[in-house]
Amino acid sequence: MTEPPSPSSPRPGRLRTRGGHHIGAYGLLALTALLYLVFSLALPETFPTLDTVDSILSNQSIPAVLALAAMVPIVTGAFDLSIGYGLGLAHVMVMQLVVDEGWPWPLACLTVLAGGLVVGVLNGVIVEFGRIDSFIATLGTGSMMYAVTGWITDGSRIVPGPQGLPPAFTDLYESTFLGLPVPAFYVLALAGVLWLVLERLPLGRYLYVVGSNPRAADLVGIPTRTYTVYAFAASGLIVGFAGVLLAAQQQIGNPSVGLDYLLPAFVGALLGSTAIKPGRPNALGTVVAVAVLAVGLTGIAQLGADFWTVPLFHGGTLLIAVGLAGYAARRRLRGGAAARDTPAAPPPPPSSAPPPSSPPSPPPSSPTREGGTAGTPP
Repeated sequence: MTEPPSPSSPRPGRLRTRGGHHIGAYGLLALTALLYLVFSLALPETFPTLDTVDSILSNQSIPAVLALAAMVPIVTGAFDLSIGYGLGLAHVMVMQLVVDEGWPWPLACLTVLAGGLVVGVLNGVIVEFGRIDSFIATLGTGSMMYAVTGWITDGSRIVPGPQGLPPAFTDLYESTFLGLPVPAFYVLALAGVLWLVLERLPLGRYLYVVGSNPRAADLVGIPTRTYTVYAFAASGLIVGFAGVLLAAQQQIGNPSVGLDYLLPAFVGALLGSTAIKPGRPNALGTVVAVAVLAVGLTGIAQLGADFWTVPLFHGGTLLIAVGLAGYAARRRLRGGAAARDTPAAPPPPPSSAPPPSSPPSPPPSSPTREGGTAGTPP
């Protein structure tokens, strides 16, 4: 006669769920390694080189920072479509202040960061207190920022003089650390800060609750409007930082360059919600998603593909990312429902030995109308 499985032993269904979770969490990371291996075999002389690694880490740093900026409002269930316009305005403002106004570059960078924070707060206030859908609100504010960019530049580029930009400013993007481009360490540091806030601090847990169930957040006393404004403010601050890096990279002010980063940013943010923590946006998953896009685009470019393959790749990946993110979210909800519906382990059978006998307790006395108890005088 076979013994029934103990409650502590893993069940086959639980093992399958655990294996599926690992595939969903780390499948995108494995895909990155697989793509790198495939392109290395197809292009053994150009792809698996240190120059290619440096190019990927350097060129994809700004898209990665902007993807992290797009990820933060998505945590609360909102979308910030103004990040591309904000990137263009931020880097133009840095060039305007340094080149045309003669400001010291540290003061110009701090001013742009503060401006990005203010724009993010305004976006959050318009969305939450103006009761306007985030798509419409941020698209409107983004168009206004694009107009301001055109007004500042008069539709032309801002080009430094013969002396160029201060070397200390351009070193923000062009310098190296430990043999690697320093922008890669900016991305790692930013992702680490966002991971700490979202995964380990109460602020991050509140943001996730606001995004998953705003009504429940209101019922437990979480001010949903305030935390949504916090998310937009963080997004605006990160966009300002990306604008500073873009100005140090391009060293000219181009009023239309920011729009090229909008689609890759949302592809990375949405695709990142299918990795590491499947079903919800997270910082580490966003970095992994940007790595997949970077390896894929670099390999395609080295294979000699036409220019139109880049938007085709981004558009197709965006559709796949949205579908996978929705599937991961539904699977996570089903897993939570299954865990709640799992019956508890039955209690152990009673011992065969009779329980120790105890003297019967006297019956409880009942109160009388006179205020005493039965059997006792009032």
